[in-house]
Amino acid sequence: MSRLNTAPISEASGQAAQLFAAIKSAVGMVPNAYAGIGSLSPVALESALHLDGALRKSSLSAKEIEAIKLAVSEQSGCDYCLAAHSLMGKKAGLSAQAIDGVRHDRPSGDDRLDVLADFARRLVATRGTVPADVVERVRAVYSDAQIVDTLLAVTAITFTNLFNRVNDTVLDFPPAP
Repeated sequence: MSRLNTAPISEASGQAAQLFAAIKSAVGMVPNAYAGIGSLSPVALESALHLDGALRKSSLSAKEIEAIKLAVSEQSGCDYCLAAHSLMGKKAGLSAQAIDGVRHDRPSGDDRLDVLADFARRLVATRGTVPADVVERVRAVYSDAQIVDTLLAVTAITFTNLFNRVNDTVLDFPPAP
Protein backbone atom coordinates (compact mmCIF):
# COMPACT_ATOMS: atom_id res chain seq x y z
CA MET A 1 0.00 0.00 0.00
CA SER A 2 1.32 3.44 -0.89
CA ARG A 3 2.55 5.53 2.00
CA LEU A 4 1.81 9.00 0.62
CA ASN A 5 -1.75 10.27 0.31
CA THR A 6 -2.34 10.32 -3.42
CA ALA A 7 -5.62 11.11 -5.12
CA PRO A 8 -7.14 8.74 -7.68
CA ILE A 9 -6.45 9.61 -11.32
CA SER A 10 -10.19 10.06 -11.84
CA GLU A 11 -10.15 13.00 -9.40
CA ALA A 12 -7.27 14.81 -11.09
CA SER A 13 -7.83 18.28 -12.48
CA GLY A 14 -5.80 20.98 -14.14
CA GLN A 15 -2.19 20.22 -14.99
CA ALA A 16 -2.28 16.75 -13.40
CA ALA A 17 -5.31 15.73 -15.47
CA GLN A 18 -3.61 16.98 -18.65
CA LEU A 19 -0.42 15.06 -17.87
CA PHE A 20 -2.34 11.89 -17.03
CA ALA A 21 -4.32 12.13 -20.28
CA ALA A 22 -1.10 12.53 -22.29
CA ILE A 23 0.56 9.57 -20.54
CA LYS A 24 -2.50 7.37 -21.03
CA SER A 25 -2.65 8.34 -24.70
CA ALA A 26 1.03 7.51 -25.18
CA VAL A 27 1.29 4.24 -23.25
CA GLY A 28 -2.28 3.10 -22.66
CA MET A 29 -2.19 3.54 -18.89
CA VAL A 30 -0.90 5.84 -16.18
CA PRO A 31 1.69 3.86 -14.20
CA ASN A 32 1.26 4.03 -10.44
CA ALA A 33 4.54 5.91 -10.01
CA TYR A 34 3.41 8.67 -12.37
CA ALA A 35 -0.05 8.72 -10.79
CA GLY A 36 1.48 9.17 -7.36
CA ILE A 37 3.98 11.82 -8.40
CA GLY A 38 1.46 13.73 -10.50
CA SER A 39 -1.34 13.74 -7.95
CA LEU A 40 1.02 15.24 -5.37
CA SER A 41 3.15 17.48 -7.58
CA PRO A 42 2.22 17.98 -11.24
CA VAL A 43 5.36 20.13 -11.51
CA ALA A 44 7.53 17.17 -10.45
CA LEU A 45 5.80 14.83 -12.90
CA GLU A 46 6.09 17.31 -15.75
CA SER A 47 9.78 17.77 -14.98
CA ALA A 48 10.38 14.01 -14.90
CA LEU A 49 8.57 13.57 -18.22
CA HIS A 50 10.59 16.39 -19.81
CA LEU A 51 13.80 14.82 -18.54
CA ASP A 52 12.87 11.48 -20.10
CA GLY A 53 11.88 13.28 -23.31
CA ALA A 54 15.29 14.93 -23.43
CA LEU A 55 16.96 11.55 -22.92
CA ARG A 56 15.22 10.19 -26.02
CA LYS A 57 17.04 12.94 -27.99
CA SER A 58 20.39 12.25 -26.33
CA SER A 59 23.49 10.53 -27.66
CA LEU A 60 22.47 7.27 -25.94
CA SER A 61 20.38 4.51 -27.47
CA ALA A 62 17.19 3.26 -25.85
CA LYS A 63 19.06 0.08 -24.82
CA GLU A 64 21.80 2.12 -23.17
CA ILE A 65 19.30 4.30 -21.30
CA GLU A 66 17.45 1.24 -20.02
CA ALA A 67 20.74 -0.44 -19.01
CA ILE A 68 21.63 2.64 -16.94
CA LYS A 69 18.18 2.77 -15.36
CA LEU A 70 18.31 -0.92 -14.49
CA ALA A 71 21.81 -0.71 -12.99
CA VAL A 72 20.91 2.32 -10.87
CA SER A 73 17.55 0.87 -9.79
CA GLU A 74 19.25 -2.36 -8.70
CA GLN A 75 21.85 -0.38 -6.78
CA SER A 76 19.16 1.66 -5.01
CA GLY A 77 16.85 -1.31 -4.42
CA CYS A 78 13.81 0.17 -6.17
CA ASP A 79 11.53 -2.79 -6.90
CA TYR A 80 9.07 -0.62 -8.81
CA CYS A 81 11.67 0.77 -11.23
CA LEU A 82 13.26 -2.66 -11.64
CA ALA A 83 9.88 -4.05 -12.71
CA ALA A 84 9.11 -1.14 -15.02
CA HIS A 85 12.53 -0.97 -16.64
CA SER A 86 12.88 -4.72 -17.03
CA LEU A 87 9.78 -4.48 -19.21
CA MET A 88 10.95 -1.29 -20.93
CA GLY A 89 14.41 -2.79 -21.45
CA LYS A 90 12.88 -5.81 -23.15
CA LYS A 91 10.85 -3.48 -25.39
CA ALA A 92 14.07 -1.56 -26.19
CA GLY A 93 15.70 -4.81 -27.33
CA LEU A 94 17.59 -5.96 -24.24
CA SER A 95 17.70 -9.73 -23.88
CA ALA A 96 16.96 -11.49 -20.59
CA GLN A 97 20.72 -12.07 -20.25
CA ALA A 98 21.43 -8.37 -20.80
CA ILE A 99 18.82 -7.30 -18.25
CA ASP A 100 20.21 -9.74 -15.68
CA GLY A 101 23.80 -8.74 -16.47
CA VAL A 102 23.38 -4.98 -16.16
CA ARG A 103 21.38 -5.44 -12.96
CA HIS A 104 23.70 -7.89 -11.23
CA ASP A 105 27.16 -6.93 -12.57
CA ARG A 106 27.41 -10.03 -14.72
CA PRO A 107 28.20 -10.30 -18.43
CA SER A 108 25.24 -9.01 -20.44
CA GLY A 109 26.45 -10.27 -23.80
CA ASP A 110 27.35 -6.69 -24.77
CA ASP A 111 30.71 -5.43 -23.52
CA ARG A 112 29.78 -1.78 -24.10
CA LEU A 113 26.64 -2.10 -21.97
CA ASP A 114 28.66 -3.83 -19.27
CA VAL A 115 31.06 -0.87 -19.10
CA LEU A 116 28.16 1.61 -19.04
CA ALA A 117 26.25 -0.28 -16.33
CA ASP A 118 29.40 -0.59 -14.23
CA PHE A 119 30.00 3.16 -14.55
CA ALA A 120 26.41 3.94 -13.51
CA ARG A 121 26.62 1.60 -10.52
CA ARG A 122 29.93 3.02 -9.37
CA LEU A 123 28.72 6.58 -9.88
CA VAL A 124 25.74 6.15 -7.57
CA ALA A 125 27.71 4.13 -5.01
CA THR A 126 30.65 6.55 -4.82
CA ARG A 127 30.86 9.48 -2.45
CA GLY A 128 33.01 12.39 -3.50
CA THR A 129 34.98 12.43 -6.73
CA VAL A 130 34.55 9.36 -8.91
CA PRO A 131 37.91 7.55 -9.17
CA ALA A 132 39.89 8.37 -12.32
CA ASP A 133 40.16 4.73 -13.37
CA VAL A 134 36.34 4.41 -13.36
CA VAL A 135 36.04 7.46 -15.61
CA GLU A 136 38.83 6.30 -17.91
CA ARG A 137 37.23 2.87 -18.30
CA VAL A 138 33.97 4.38 -19.54
CA ARG A 139 35.83 6.97 -21.67
CA ALA A 140 37.57 4.12 -23.49
CA VAL A 141 34.17 3.07 -24.86
CA TYR A 142 31.89 6.14 -24.70
CA SER A 143 32.36 9.77 -25.72
CA ASP A 144 32.40 12.57 -23.20
CA ALA A 145 28.99 13.67 -24.51
CA GLN A 146 27.63 10.18 -23.87
CA ILE A 147 29.04 10.28 -20.34
CA VAL A 148 27.18 13.54 -19.70
CA ASP A 149 24.00 12.00 -21.13
CA THR A 150 24.58 9.03 -18.79
CA LEU A 151 24.56 11.48 -15.88
CA LEU A 152 21.22 12.78 -17.15
CA ALA A 153 19.82 9.22 -17.25
CA VAL A 154 21.09 8.60 -13.71
CA THR A 155 19.41 11.83 -12.59
CA ALA A 156 16.10 10.83 -14.18
CA ILE A 157 15.97 7.37 -12.64
CA THR A 158 17.21 8.55 -9.26
CA PHE A 159 14.14 10.79 -8.85
CA THR A 160 11.69 7.99 -9.55
CA ASN A 161 13.73 5.54 -7.43
CA LEU A 162 13.54 7.95 -4.51
CA PHE A 163 9.82 8.58 -4.94
CA ASN A 164 9.00 4.88 -5.15
CA ARG A 165 11.17 4.00 -2.18
CA VAL A 166 9.52 6.68 -0.02
CA ASN A 167 6.01 5.91 -1.29
CA ASP A 168 6.44 2.13 -1.50
CA THR A 169 4.57 2.38 -4.80
CA VAL A 170 2.39 -0.62 -5.60
CA LEU A 171 3.65 -2.58 -8.63
CA ASP A 172 1.51 -2.40 -11.73
CA PHE A 173 4.12 -4.17 -13.88
CA PRO A 174 5.21 -7.79 -13.62
CA PRO A 175 7.84 -8.07 -10.86
CA ALA A 176 11.42 -8.09 -12.09
CA PRO A 177 12.92 -11.57 -12.28
